[in-house]
Amino acid sequence: MSDASDHQLLHPAHWKAAVGYANGVLASGRTIFVGGQIGWNAAQVFESDDFVAQVHQALANIVEILHQANAGPEHVVRLTWYVTDKREYLARLKEVGAAYREVMGKHFPAMTMVQVADLIEDRAKVEIEATAVLPEGK
Repeated sequence: MSDASDHQLLHPAHWKAAVGYANGVLASGRTIFVGGQIGWNAAQVFESDDFVAQVHQALANIVEILHQANAGPEHVVRLTWYVTDKREYLARLKEVGAAYREVMGKHFPAMTMVQVADLIEDRAKVEIEATAVLPEGK
């Protein structure tokens, strides 16, 4: 992760390795809160009902918002995912991982995944919110 000196991953030495996420992140700087992003484009139009395509778009939306503060995926310290179908998420985990790496790179912040009964937008299958920390002076 770039700015690695500004963000420290927190992982007890005796715990099993976290794969695809961090258990904790220590960071200091200016905090950016990104509200939940869903799989629609800038015009608020869904281009796909496919779960993985919506994950890709939601993450891309987060990155675009971060760019407004001169930040990028490497500054994200926490993601909270809300999915409407955990079975679909688990069944397509490799595809989700590939979409994630394409947008976010190999940067794995603290993450939480929650299955919800529904999201406000009927076509939405995933909503992701982010917290990022931009180091002072950036």
